[in-house]
Amino acid sequence: MLLHGIFPPITTPFYPDGRVYLKKLEHNVDRYSKTPVAGIAVLGSTGEAVALSDDERREILKTARACCAPHKVLIAGTGCESAFETLRLTEYAAALGYDAALVRTPFFYKPQLKPANILAFYRTVADHSAIPVLIYSVPVFTGYDMPPELVIELANHPNIIGIKESGGNAEKIRGMVEGTKHIRRTATVTATFAAVTPRMTKAAKLESSSENGELVSIGALSNARADSHAGKSDQVQTATVGRPAEQSTIHSVSSAGLKTRQKEVGFQVLAGTAQRLLPALEAGAVGAVLAFATPAPTACYEIYTAWKEGDAELARQKQDRVSASATRVGSELGIPALKYALDLNGYYGGPPRLPLLPLTGDLKAEVEKLMSDLRN
Repeated sequence: MLLHGIFPPITTPFYPDGRVYLKKLEHNVDRYSKTPVAGIAVLGSTGEAVALSDDERREILKTARACCAPHKVLIAGTGCESAFETLRLTEYAAALGYDAALVRTPFFYKPQLKPANILAFYRTVADHSAIPVLIYSVPVFTGYDMPPELVIELANHPNIIGIKESGGNAEKIRGMVEGTKHIRRTATVTATFAAVTPRMTKAAKLESSSENGELVSIGALSNARADSHAGKSDQVQTATVGRPAEQSTIHSVSSAGLKTRQKEVGFQVLAGTAQRLLPALEAGAVGAVLAFATPAPTACYEIYTAWKEGDAELARQKQDRVSASATRVGSELGIPALKYALDLNGYYGGPPRLPLLPLTGDLKAEVEKLMSDLRN
């Protein structure tokens, strides 16, 4: 599956009393669907996933899936402290039709988390997951920095397709990219090299059937478990280690009118720090999951696009434009500031969930100033 581009790890809206505000979640996802981002990640760190109950996580996954545009890649944050709980949530996301699972490193029993434990955890999840798995290394929160040699070893698993590396170290990203060059994988893409997933193919077939006047059953419109099996089948077929790329092969998906081709993608490294996005891309990252892209998706996308087009000077200018704001709002002040920045930019931010506190008046004024040139 293609993971090139920018992915906002969306926030979880709350009422003032702390309940999940699903209507505002629908509003935000609908707005992201109209931006140039490649997709969205649900229940990441920015989504305050660790502060949610299991029932709340499932309701959020279900709501975001229902209102996201079909052409956007959907990534579900499913990492828990045990492989068993991770697989339960991953199975639920797969049944809904999510395209990939973002699985953070376990961290609570840090003294016992030796390389053998981490390898066993991810291999077990990947072996049993019906959708592709992304490793999620976020040492600023977990205190566990995923060693590059473990990432390189895990990259050989056919159902582990990439990593979100949030440490911001471009040299580490370069090392992981170099260390996984031997992995030859392909992904189905459109004729214009946008991502194609089993969920997207199914949506295109249903749309084609509707336009042709064919009857579509209620079952076909539901989020059946078949979506998850289709995702696994597609991943096994297109992510086999050692298979040469077929970049020029184009074919038409039957009954959908969707022109597709195969693109070589290899093991895909995604950056996780907006203020270090350009160095990460220059080191070999193919895209990014950025907390700062939640209030400023277009500004982050412009860095990626300028780099993609080979305009180094414009990419540097676009990076300089966001670096100070991303550092202060996204990293130092964190979720309360990101949510306030969302409010400024037409999304719903609202309050964080305790123990996080809303911004003070002085900090709000600071965020307003930092975001004044980054409206979307």
